[in-house]
Amino acid sequence: MNKTAVLALGGNAIIKAGEKGTITQQFANTRESLSGIVELIKRGYHLSITHGNGPQVGNLLRQQEAGEKEGIPQLPLGVLNAATEGTMGYMIEQSLQNKLHKNGIKKRVITIISQVVVDKNDPSMLNPTKFVGSTYYTAQQAEELHQKLGWILKEDSGKGFRRVVPSPYPIQIIPAATIKELVDRGEIVIAVGGGGIPIYIEEDGTYEGVDAVIDKDFASSLLALEIKADLFVILTGVEKVSINYGKENQQDLDRMTVAEAKRYYAEKQFPAGSMGPKIKAAIDFLERGGSEVLITSIEKIVDAFEGKTGTRIV
Repeated sequence: MNKTAVLALGGNAIIKAGEKGTITQQFANTRESLSGIVELIKRGYHLSITHGNGPQVGNLLRQQEAGEKEGIPQLPLGVLNAATEGTMGYMIEQSLQNKLHKNGIKKRVITIISQVVVDKNDPSMLNPTKFVGSTYYTAQQAEELHQKLGWILKEDSGKGFRRVVPSPYPIQIIPAATIKELVDRGEIVIAVGGGGIPIYIEEDGTYEGVDAVIDKDFASSLLALEIKADLFVILTGVEKVSINYGKENQQDLDRMTVAEAKRYYAEKQFPAGSMGPKIKAAIDFLERGGSEVLITSIEKIVDAFEGKTGTRIV
């Protein structure tokens, strides 16, 4: 069969709600999340795995804030993205290697730290809106942080002020050709973790980092296009996409066309903080030449691949 799929794994699958996010918890959750993926490998799928990093990079930001009080220089957000690509890639890589070994499958797993090109003039660069970190500040603290560190902070739902950063749209994945070569060869590649490391290209062709966060689903969609994947899979916390979610007339969807997805998106059926970016990334993938998107939960991935559940967008 040898079909190629990009699987986008949510960062919340690695640190679950209510957990402290200790490394023991993260490894346990990682091992648990990979059982279905091993089944896909057994069936001959060529895979690239991406992952979110929201809780993880949020924890790193808190560590930076704590270190600032001790006079330890803070690392920029782009470098923290690189750090989570390394730490989370290590956890996923080792956990998957061990599962493959136990199942008698001889395949290599490779993590690639991925630089992703953005437009330095992207509208979001001038109007940051993506909240990062979990710390809330008073208006006075927010002003002090803006003056001292140059942070931009905005009020969040009446709870206080939180740091916001740009979230530019991904244009190009620098190591895409290498990722494609490895995946086509049958290696399992972990890439564009947390959306990748945002960079822009200077006029002389050199690269420069950007203090921003790229949406993981948009970066995963672009990766699926650049490696010519047959299927783009978004693994999330629900078995199927729904309209009228949480209401008496909630309707779970087995299948959507792009036109239907765009209509529901315009009707604001998919909240910006949860399903919205996933649907937008799916639409983008399909409109730019992709053939199929599957959205389901990690627990139901095997059933979804067999057509028993999940939502397919075509």
